[in-house]
Amino acid sequence: MCLALPVQVMELLPDNMAKVGLDGIFKVISIALVEDVTPGDYLVLHVGYALAKIDTEEAQRTLALIREATLGGAA
Repeated sequence: MCLALPVQVMELLPDNMAKVGLDGIFKVISIALVEDVTPGDYLVLHVGYALAKIDTEEAQRTLALIREATLGGAA
């Protein structure tokens, strides 16, 4: 199963790379496939590559669903 997660851009880096974070975990990813990325944006991350930008509300809603499913609270 493949899963893409919303992550928030913390810092832009050279060569179309960015430092992103999710719940205190940080990773350097490629943003070469997405235009106009700025710190604070939410991106959909899949295997080290940002696939698209999503708005903050959609990212928060998706993360809440993932957390709920992970904790077994989904009914």
